[in-house]
Amino acid sequence: MRGGALPPALLCAAVGLALAFAPRGARGPSLLALSATAVAISFASVPQSWLEVTFLVCWISVGTSAASVHLQGGLALRAALALSLNAGFWSGAVVALAGSPLDLVKALPWALVVLPAGWIVRRRASIVVKVVSSWLIAVAALAAVLQFLPVTPGYVADHLE
Repeated sequence: MRGGALPPALLCAAVGLALAFAPRGARGPSLLALSATAVAISFASVPQSWLEVTFLVCWISVGTSAASVHLQGGLALRAALALSLNAGFWSGAVVALAGSPLDLVKALPWALVVLPAGWIVRRRASIVVKVVSSWLIAVAALAAVLQFLPVTPGYVADHLE
């Protein structure tokens, strides 16, 4: 869960699911804002001391973005743009600290889940999108909490190695 591509990919997917509940006119600008911010931040110089905080906030952003599908009335244009800018910033920061530009190429297309999710929402079967979003919330919560547990996670060398 500490790789350069997985956290940004799940964050992009969470934003894509959230954008399915936004007005159609908000989707294009939001995806553009997500992509531009992620690319800009991924080439920025992010201090290595931010690594733990960056991963934590990335997982919090996954949960927040995924939870926004439960908002009554969906997302407004400003909220959609704010979620996209947030996702772009933290996706870019994770890639800058723990990945390569190829990881961003792998992660950004996951935001296009907005296309099938939007179709599902228009068909009045939004429960499907909400269930997938709930799964993302659970994954994000587990990944965020893992940083604080005293056990040795699988990506850290333990005393047996």
